[in-house]
Amino acid sequence: MSEIRITLESPVTDDGHKLINGSEVALRAVYTADECFTFTADELLDDKVCFYVARKGGKAMGCVALVNEGAYGEVKRLYVPDHARGLGIAKILMAHLETQAKAQGFAHVKLETGDKLAAAVALYKSLGYNVCGKFGPYEEDPVSLFMEKVL
Repeated sequence: MSEIRITLESPVTDDGHKLINGSEVALRAVYTADECFTFTADELLDDKVCFYVARKGGKAMGCVALVNEGAYGEVKRLYVPDHARGLGIAKILMAHLETQAKAQGFAHVKLETGDKLAAAVALYKSLGYNVCGKFGPYEEDPVSLFMEKVL
């Protein structure tokens, strides 16, 4: 069995597009377009964004982005496709993101997730994330859940 490797990649590769599109499809199955605060692949292609891909045997198994928001890092686009779930890839991606956030000098990371994404919320809580108030450009929204973790 090959190990999971996390690599810094461009979000506009074929694999990047597939992962981001898969994430969007999964979110749109639960939320309307107005309830989704996502970044497109092109929006993730920015100097302040690090886009990480988990690979096993060369195959893309998930992704996450770390956005430099100056005073903190923001988690965006954590996604693992159905075929790769249950292997701990989301935890591996988040551990990598947190290590990179520390290396970039962030004392904490924040994220916005959806109240209906029970598995994601449970994952974040298990990793030490706590509910916090809204941040950055976000508005209060009944479907949004804001979380942060001190690193």
